Amino acid sequence: MNILYLVFGEEQENHIQTYFSICSFLSQMSETDRIYVLTDAPRYYERVASRVNIVEVSKGLLDEWEGPKRFWGRVKIKAIEYICSIHPKEVVVYLDADTFLYANINLLKADLAHSMLHQYEGKLSIMKSKSEKLLWKQVGGMSFGGIVMQPEHCIWNTGVMVLSAEKGYDIVKMALLICDSMLQANVTKKLIEKISISVAISEFGEAKPSNFCIGHYCDNKLEWNEIIRKFVVESFLGNRSLEEDITLIQQWDFAKLAIEKRVPLAQIRLKKLIEKIFPAKIIQQIKKK
Repeated sequence: MNILYLVFGEEQENHIQTYFSICSFLSQMSETDRIYVLTDAPRYYERVASRVNIVEVSKGLLDEWEGPKRFWGRVKIKAIEYICSIHPKEVVVYLDADTFLYANINLLKADLAHSMLHQYEGKLSIMKSKSEKLLWKQVGGMSFGGIVMQPEHCIWNTGVMVLSAEKGYDIVKMALLICDSMLQANVTKKLIEKISISVAISEFGEAKPSNFCIGHYCDNKLEWNEIIRKFVVESFLGNRSLEEDITLIQQWDFAKLAIEKRVPLAQIRLKKLIEKIFPAKIIQQIKKK
C-alpha cells in the first residue's frame, strides 16, 4: 500500500497536520507499506525522513501539473498519477493533510479490491448548494472525457482516496481526461476535481466510504488544529522522539473531539460585526532603531 500526501506552500499548519497524520499511520505500517510526501518544503519533514519518502517538487513541475488553465485540483490528480506510475498494480491511498488513521489498518486492507473515497455527499443532479446547482447546469447530459454526465452520477468527498491495485491507474487517467475536458469547456473550477474523481471511480465499479477507519476533520479544523499544534509544540519543547510521538498517537482518544461541526452563519456574521464595531486598538509597539 502506497500512501500519498501532497503539501505545498509555507502555511505551517498544513505541514503540522501532515506530521500528525503520518504518525497515525506509522504506528501500523507493515514492511511492504510506503508513505510519500510530495512537497516544495522538504525541510519540514526531516524528522520523518528515515521512515517516509520525501519527494521535492519544483515550481516548474507544479506549473506543468496545474496545466494551461492553472487549476490546483489538477495537481492532485497528477500527483496520484505519478505514484501510480511508480507502483503499477499496487494500491495507492491519497490523503489530505487534515486526516488521521483512528482504527485498525487491517480493516482498510481487508477490502482493497474496491476503490474508496472519504464519504458520500449525494447525486449532483439533486444537490442543493449554489455551487452544485451551477455545476449540474454546466455539465448535466454533456460528455467530458468520453463520459456523459448522468443524473445518477454522485459527488464524494475526495479528502481520502483509496485506488485499487487493478484499476487505480485507469481511474486516475480517466479522472484527468474528465478534468481537462471540463477545464477546456470553461466549467466553473470549484468542484471539477471532486466530480472528475467521483465519476471516474464510479465508471470502474462501486465506490465505498473510508470513514470507518480514517478521520477527516475538514469541517472542524479550528479545534483540531489547536490540539495538533499543542501536540507538536510539546514534542519540540519536550525533545520527544518520533517513536514517542507515534506511541502517543496510538493511545490517542480520537472520539474526544468532533470531526464535523457546523457553525451557524449568524454566529460568523455577528463575530465579524462585533470586530468591525469594536476593533482592537494598538497600545504600544517596539520602535525601530
